Amino acid sequence: MSKLQEHVRNILVEIGEDPDRAGLVRTPERVEKALLFLTQGYALSAERVIGDALFEETHHNMVMVRDIEFYSQCEHHMLPFFGKAHVAYIPDGRIVGLSKLARVVDVFARRLQVQERMTDQIADALEATLHPLGVGVVLEGAHLCMMMRGVQKQDSRTITSAMRGAFLEDPRTREEFMQLVHGSR
Repeated sequence: MSKLQEHVRNILVEIGEDPDRAGLVRTPERVEKALLFLTQGYALSAERVIGDALFEETHHNMVMVRDIEFYSQCEHHMLPFFGKAHVAYIPDGRIVGLSKLARVVDVFARRLQVQERMTDQIADALEATLHPLGVGVVLEGAHLCMMMRGVQKQDSRTITSAMRGAFLEDPRTREEFMQLVHGSR
């Protein structure tokens, strides 16, 4: 049994459970596998997931992928938060494969996180890797730490944004991005 599995077993005992009962015998192993999957972002980087999917292109208009599902864990309570990421950039001579934007979101979602930091990390990584004219990121998240415990507000959503380059400096670019984020679905 790994140390992580031993810790899970001890947690089961501490909350008053019997880790040897039929339904819990393999729980430490399952929890270990789940945690390692849910935190695999620590072993990833935006540069590696983008790899060679950068292509020379003269397109100078906004490129956006909207409604990218993400799943993460709150670093304060280790409870899930999940939602949608909306990511856009304005190329400066090269574009990236569209699926790579979703993969960059996962690099940072698959860690113990706070949504505010995750939003900035996605924007900063895209700016550093793509060298675009601008980057815009909006995350809309539902946090189980607010829904299941504490204030218990099931319908609350947290919205965070990060703007870089033209998205920060040009109000028209920012407005276009926000209209595309909140446009008809």
